[in-house]
Amino acid sequence: MGGRSPGLFLKTRLPTILALVLAVMTIALAPVTPAQSQTTRIQRVVSPGGIEAWLVHDTTLPLVAMEVAFIGGAAQDPADKPGIASLMASLLDEGAGDLDARTFQDRMAEKAIELRFDASRDMVSGSLRTLSENTAPAFELMRLAVTAPRFDDEAVERIRQGQLAGLRRRMNDPSTLASLGWSATAFPNHPYGRPVAGTLESVPTISRADLAGFATRTLARDNLKIAVVGDIDAAALGPALDQMFGALPAKAQLTPVPDVVPQGLGTTVVKELDVPQTSVIFGGIGLMRDDPDFIPAFVLNHMLGGSAFSSRLFKEVREKRGLAYSVYSHLAPLDHAALILGGTATKNDRTAESIELIRAEYLKLLTDGPSAEELEDAKSYLIGSFALRFDSSAKVASQLLQIQIDNLGIDYIDRRNALVAAVTLDDIRRVAARLREDPALLFSLVGKPTGITPTAIPGAQGG
Repeated sequence: MGGRSPGLFLKTRLPTILALVLAVMTIALAPVTPAQSQTTRIQRVVSPGGIEAWLVHDTTLPLVAMEVAFIGGAAQDPADKPGIASLMASLLDEGAGDLDARTFQDRMAEKAIELRFDASRDMVSGSLRTLSENTAPAFELMRLAVTAPRFDDEAVERIRQGQLAGLRRRMNDPSTLASLGWSATAFPNHPYGRPVAGTLESVPTISRADLAGFATRTLARDNLKIAVVGDIDAAALGPALDQMFGALPAKAQLTPVPDVVPQGLGTTVVKELDVPQTSVIFGGIGLMRDDPDFIPAFVLNHMLGGSAFSSRLFKEVREKRGLAYSVYSHLAPLDHAALILGGTATKNDRTAESIELIRAEYLKLLTDGPSAEELEDAKSYLIGSFALRFDSSAKVASQLLQIQIDNLGIDYIDRRNALVAAVTLDDIRRVAARLREDPALLFSLVGKPTGITPTAIPGAQGG
């Protein structure tokens, strides 16, 4: 959270915080047993008031982790005021109910409770960590944060100044600017083209009424997803869900966001910045998460740029030519756009060579496909590494939340590796043919690349 006063933490009880830190470290280092990986342990808990959560009851350590998401994030910001969702999320734990910001933070510190909120394009998310002995005060703070945020003037101005300071820092960060430039070019006149954290012009204009109105419209029960992992059982969690979230409005008042495809494909836009390396963000059309071909596309991307050491882009760009330290790609299915995105950074005088190589390798993979050995290696890695997503209670909660958001089903964890294992060369060829229908990539560059004509990037001043 930007701009938080150090004085809010003066009453922290060090032994309690150390106990929580040790508990988190122990969970993170503990191996996942076969029993722990079975989704038969995932319970669908429905409160007396009808609020649903997914629960993994685990008494290994006296710790409870909760992840929540309200669908409808920065895409709900008004076109003339980007940054409202981000600022609002940062203020939810800065005073609520009859507790001002200092008192709210002191209550968290006294019980070693960790509560934070964030906003992305498609959601406002929250994270709660607490020792199980402190679930009652932790759940009460969650209730206050989401149902009765204060948005006091002092807190608003302090967090606003922190957000503005972050925006000023990002104005000199080439990678951030390249990402902003890509989105602004790909999604003109669409919410996805606006910076999530707003701009230096928009953030100062956000009022308390803007923040309170956004909270009222977007924090509701019908767009809420919840995942809980740890030392709490279904009997205790059910009533607690009503306690925390029962007072929220029944339905969110979301502005419809149109589905969109990225624009500017096949072009390169440049923002000049006097730095020795050029930051590169590239992307094109991908697949939505509910597309039947998403898993084959996921495996295909792993071979393209999803692996840090064995992908084609890594081998060609770094190992063979030494053009960059790292290069990557990933599928990015947003709620209203299907993307494949990637990035790298290279010397200014090698930028043109690098982006042409990325284009060529992408088209080559889509046209010729991988070898049988390459496919088997990719599947083996993706299957073997899946367990690493579940080596702590926080990671388990995050995964359960994302599975709900993606509407994959409560048994997805059990099914996922089999889905990857079942991908064949024919599947890869089929999804490659689909992506080959429009394989053009949009490149956004920030630096002083040579051999490329600079093009102004619209709206690339925010964060």
